Amino acid sequence: MNYELIESGEFRYFEYGEGTPIVLLHGLFGALSNFSGLIERFSPSHKLIVPMLPIYHLPLRQSTIDRLLAYVERFIAYKELDQFVLLGNSLGGHISLLYTLAHQEKLKSLVLTGSSGLFESALGDTFPRRGDYEYIKKKAEDIFYNPAMATKELVDEVFNAVNQREKAMRVVSVAKSAIRHNIGSELHRIHKPVLLIWGRHDQVTPPFVADEFHEKLPNSTLRWIEDSGHAPMMECPDQFSDILKNYLSVLETETETNEQLG
Repeated sequence: MNYELIESGEFRYFEYGEGTPIVLLHGLFGALSNFSGLIERFSPSHKLIVPMLPIYHLPLRQSTIDRLLAYVERFIAYKELDQFVLLGNSLGGHISLLYTLAHQEKLKSLVLTGSSGLFESALGDTFPRRGDYEYIKKKAEDIFYNPAMATKELVDEVFNAVNQREKAMRVVSVAKSAIRHNIGSELHRIHKPVLLIWGRHDQVTPPFVADEFHEKLPNSTLRWIEDSGHAPMMECPDQFSDILKNYLSVLETETETNEQLG
């Protein structure tokens, strides 16, 4: 499949498939390729939309999670989306939660995997450590249960980003703003169905984070993926897709039943 990005005004995004839209939000160092397994599996039945978050392009003083949220809000308004599924990984999960708190009426369901917003393991006081390839490689490997998932291509991409001073400063600014923006006290207000898919060996947002999300989100379902880390949609795409597909199928059936009962 050709993963060519569409460029329109301020937006760069990928779109493929037909049906109920699923909007996918990537993490701090995320990329379109993070969702390739989901795109392949769900495009026959859903429209997959992946906006590329402008983490490296915001003005430095505006490199915050609030500005990224505003970008997502503008994008969803631009696409005129309604009653869609919103799925976020890591920082993308945090932004998804903030969007849901502000626009619950727009969503069918929220899906979180390795989401920040409550707690995330710091990448280190010196992060990003420019010029230290082995340090960056180790941090990339820590994302996964299987360190071999941190391919040279992935490590090179992160290394090249953090070795550009302006990009590195924006990454640090966004990361710090996310850590400051803990939303634990607000989660009880989310009444939409929420699916939590978590890697059992997540070192960035460890399993206790998933348990806390499950406890604080009143209409949530928690599913674990064994032998998986912080990005289970990359590491175990088939299992991740099975969980999501079954969940959305049950949700659709319940919605149809409720509509019939009126």
